[in-house]
Amino acid sequence: MDSGLARLIDNLSGHRIMVIGDMVADVYLEGIISRISREAPVLVLEHGGENVVPGGAANAVHNAATLGGDAFAVGVVGEDAAGRELAAILAGKKVHTAGLIIDPARPTITKTRVMAGGLATVRQQIVRIDREAKDSLSPAVEARLLEYIGAHIETMAAVVISDYGSITLSPAVRDMVIAACRRRDIPCIVDSRYNILAFAGATVVKQNEAEVAAALGYKNLDAESALVEAGERMLAAMQAEALLLTRGPDGMSLFEAGGRVTHIPVSNVSEVFDVTGAGDTAVVTAALALAAGASYVEAARLANFAAGIVVKKPGTATTTTAELREAVGVYNENNR
Repeated sequence: MDSGLARLIDNLSGHRIMVIGDMVADVYLEGIISRISREAPVLVLEHGGENVVPGGAANAVHNAATLGGDAFAVGVVGEDAAGRELAAILAGKKVHTAGLIIDPARPTITKTRVMAGGLATVRQQIVRIDREAKDSLSPAVEARLLEYIGAHIETMAAVVISDYGSITLSPAVRDMVIAACRRRDIPCIVDSRYNILAFAGATVVKQNEAEVAAALGYKNLDAESALVEAGERMLAAMQAEALLLTRGPDGMSLFEAGGRVTHIPVSNVSEVFDVTGAGDTAVVTAALALAAGASYVEAARLANFAAGIVVKKPGTATTTTAELREAVGVYNENNR
C-alpha cells in the first residue's frame, strides 16, 4: 500500500470535525410490484418497508463518523418523526447532535424515494417526493445556530460547509464560519450546489464540472482547455487555497494556489452503481485527511478512493477506514 496514504488512513480517527449545512432525511419506501391499477395506468405496490438514511449534510457528518472522526452536526430539523429519526441515527454513531436546532415551524427536509421491485425485476426508483420549507430562518433559530457554532468551532480540526440550496446557511452563518476558520487557521471545505461564489474565503472548494460551468457561465467543460481555465478562474474567485473538481468517470482534478494542477484518475473502473452522496463522502474524507496533516494532493487522492467505494453501494452510503485500506491496496496491486 502507498505508505503516505496508509499513514493518513491510520490517522483519520479522532479529529474533531464540524459539518454545517442542510440536514436531510433520505427516506426509502420499499414496494413490491403487485399489479397494474384499475384506476390509472400505474403500478400497485405492496408496502415492503421503510428506511431512513442521513442525506445532504447529514450524510456528510455520517461519513465523518464512520471514518472515525469526532463529528459535530450543525443544522436545522423539524419537530417531527423524520427529525427525531435523523438525530437518533447520528447519535447512534456517536455524533454530537446538540447542534441540530429544532424549529417547530418547519418540517425536516425530507426526500422520499419510492422504490419498486419484484422477484424477477430490478429494484429501482419510480418517484421522489421532496418536503421542505422555503422561507428564511427565523431570527431566533439563526441566533441559536450562531451561538452553537461560536461556542465550538474554534476547537475543531476541520470544518465542512454542506450547502444543498436550502435555508440553513444564511449569510450570517456562512460569514461567521469562514471568518472563524480563517482566524484560527482551520481547514474549511465548502461544497455548495447552487451558490458557491457566496462562500469566498473557504480554504478548499469542492465542485463538480456542471456546478463550476453554471457558476462561471460556461456551456460545458468538455474541452481540457476550458476545464483548466474554469478551474483557475474558480480558484481565484473563491480566494481559496485549493479547488477539488470532481469529473465523474474522468476522476478528479485538483487546482492549487500557485498554479499547480493535478489530474487524479478514477480509483476503480468497474461499473458505477449509484452516485448518490458520493460528493459528501469525498468532502469529508478530504477534510479529515487535512486534519491528519495531509497535503492537498494526498487529501484529494484519498477522497477519490472514498468516493469510488460508495458509488458501488446502493443509495446514500458511507465508507470506513477498513474499506479505504482495502481499496488502496487493490489499486496498488493492479497498477504495479
